[in-house]
Amino acid sequence: MAKTKIPMTPALRVLKENNVSFEPREYRYLEHGGTRVAAEELGVDEHTVIKTLVFEDEKGSPLIVLMHGDREVSTKSLARALGVKSITACDPRAANKHTGYQVGGISPFGTRTGLPVFVEDSILGLPLIRINGGRRGLLVEMSPADLARLLKPTPVQAAR
Repeated sequence: MAKTKIPMTPALRVLKENNVSFEPREYRYLEHGGTRVAAEELGVDEHTVIKTLVFEDEKGSPLIVLMHGDREVSTKSLARALGVKSITACDPRAANKHTGYQVGGISPFGTRTGLPVFVEDSILGLPLIRINGGRRGLLVEMSPADLARLLKPTPVQAAR
């Protein structure tokens, strides 16, 4: 069976340019289906499907948080860890403006502007993760060590 050609995204370009070993995994995207649908479609544990979430602090400064698919971000814990008063999720228009990606297809790689990246620390201990490849319906399987090498994220404990 012939492999289907995956369209190039800024995220895939960054991974290739940095010699990251990854496997693109396409799935049938479902609006508001989230990581649960992606995990079911790919037959993987939702805990290893990593969400890329865009937040802003009280000054409007954007940041990215990487979180397990089966967990939520405690904005109180995150704000405390970052030493800011408050953290709120960006609306879809702001998230697109900051990243260049559409909600549901936001990758931490190849964002329009360089944003600080924070990662739930337990993600770095997984043997393999699946994270958005820059469009809806596309995850890439890769090592968390490569994620850490490329993004140099700050580990936090903000899961609930």
